[in-house]
Amino acid sequence: MRFSLLAAIAALIGNSTLVAANPSFGWNNDTFLLNGEPYRIIGGQMDAQRIPYQYWYDRLYKARTMGLNTIFTYIFWDQLEPTPGKWDFSGRNNIAEYLRLAQEVGLNVVLRAGPYVCGEHEWGGFPAWLNEVPGMVVRSNNAPFLDASRSYLQRLAAELKPLLVMNGGPILMAQIENEYGSYGSDHNYMAALRDMFQDYFGLPLYTNDGGGESYLLGGQIHGALAETDGDPATGFAARDKYVTDPTSLGPQLDGEYYITWLDLWASNSTYQTDVGSQSAIQSIQSDLKWTLDNNGSISFYMFHGGTNWGFQAGADWANALTPVTTSYDYGAPLDESGRTTDIYNALKETITAWAGSKNLPSLAAQAPPVKVAPIALNPTTSMFDALPKPVRAATPMNMEALGQSYGYTLYRHTVGSAVDGVLTPGDAPRDRVIVYVNEKRVGVIDNSYEYPSTVTLSLESNDVLDILVENQGRVNYGPRIPDQRKGIIGNVTVGGTVLSEWEMFPLGFDQPPSSSGKVDISDLAHSGPIFYSGTFDVDTVGDTFLELPGWIKGVVWVNGENLGRYWIVGPQQTLYLPGCYLQKTKNKITVLALEPSDMQGVVQGITTRNWGNNPDPDLS
Repeated sequence: MRFSLLAAIAALIGNSTLVAANPSFGWNNDTFLLNGEPYRIIGGQMDAQRIPYQYWYDRLYKARTMGLNTIFTYIFWDQLEPTPGKWDFSGRNNIAEYLRLAQEVGLNVVLRAGPYVCGEHEWGGFPAWLNEVPGMVVRSNNAPFLDASRSYLQRLAAELKPLLVMNGGPILMAQIENEYGSYGSDHNYMAALRDMFQDYFGLPLYTNDGGGESYLLGGQIHGALAETDGDPATGFAARDKYVTDPTSLGPQLDGEYYITWLDLWASNSTYQTDVGSQSAIQSIQSDLKWTLDNNGSISFYMFHGGTNWGFQAGADWANALTPVTTSYDYGAPLDESGRTTDIYNALKETITAWAGSKNLPSLAAQAPPVKVAPIALNPTTSMFDALPKPVRAATPMNMEALGQSYGYTLYRHTVGSAVDGVLTPGDAPRDRVIVYVNEKRVGVIDNSYEYPSTVTLSLESNDVLDILVENQGRVNYGPRIPDQRKGIIGNVTVGGTVLSEWEMFPLGFDQPPSSSGKVDISDLAHSGPIFYSGTFDVDTVGDTFLELPGWIKGVVWVNGENLGRYWIVGPQQTLYLPGCYLQKTKNKITVLALEPSDMQGVVQGITTRNWGNNPDPDLS
């Protein structure tokens, strides 16, 4: 049943790859060629590591039935090699299985493996441990960086080799780096990456840059097809004007046509979407038709965005750090929960009309999201009662030097002599600093504020100063910031006096701590972080959206899965909880409240995602 339907879909839009015995891919002056036949890429971006693997088939099948014939996917290196030389290709990291499923439903694949990918992912996909490699300079012709990249690409290629087009697989070509021309113009670096891709993958290669002269001249490299993103007419014209190397010329591809845009945590940052806007949707349809009518190919960014699970979300940088939300909805044709939108229906209509075929088959009705009744949550442990064995040193050590990549690091100093004045936690806040004296919260310093607050202290002998530092995401896009270390870097001073002798507690929280059995909640306004836990049942197992009204900031685990960060400022006000992470009874939930308060409302599952903004209580 599945394969007869897929064959019908393939026939409707002229894709014969399902029956190709010896597939090969390339291009001439203006046309991609698959098995010697013209092949127009009608693609969309959808990253395996942002989707529960249990839902991969569903999402890929929906891409095919909308009319796409190709999936573009980023690979996040940091998830595959969380520590040097230790690889994880399980669960959401089982990239090979994701690509096998893509081929099963009739989709080809364009590989975007970086090593730098941006994608609003933590440090653009780089593993945090690169910060601790001596002499490391990322995105450059730097021996330590190239050695690490070579190891990554070689290991990834070994995993994906059976899925390359020349081996009968769906992977047609690979992108070198990502929008490098927006960052630099080191052609020796790009050439080194090109040679690695050729050695390990042997695929046709391309680069993808913005549609402007400096972008193209900085990112284009001999031997790789130069492509552009953004507005297709602007990008195609720029490529024709500025790229003259014949080895970089060929068919035009809009490698990232932006459906809407990403979301950032902030009280003044609203949810980005064109869903429900007929004029905006018609503009998207018009750009698609123009591209196809002008012999171009396209990839929608995003077709389906998914979720930045756990601590995977990165950050941009403008006048300050701008952390990316847990949701990577992107206003895409499939929303964060994989449900079709009016953008999906409009694009399907345009693709079908262009192909001169009958409408593609309709999707079966998808089960609606379910409600979860209010969950009884009880305080189970204070973070201060769940600290691991400390690391001791005279001066603070950064997060990576402590063997930690994500989450929080607590720095503790017992005061010897009285001291008072403004607290300076190292060279700059990295990123959100919550300050405690004798386990009572006294202030917050956050570099996502253009003008971070100051905290003035008056410390007596034997007072305990705790500084909790949260990594809110390493910068994935912005100015050159080669130092992406987190935690405290440099000395901590109070009124100019350097504080020496520290205990440091790495708090990565792969799983929440066990219950301590005692939690003081008598003064929540000044409390340290508290973990709340409970269990819940569901009448029907299905997707839902957890809302946490009044909860200020933290993360949520359900049945061991870290659903990601919440923050009252918005625009995201619910966390997507996939049904595949639930069971009928005894679901366990833990909520970390970094800043507990008496305003914390009922946590429950609702059927419609909730977006909106609130004032930041730490700025009031």
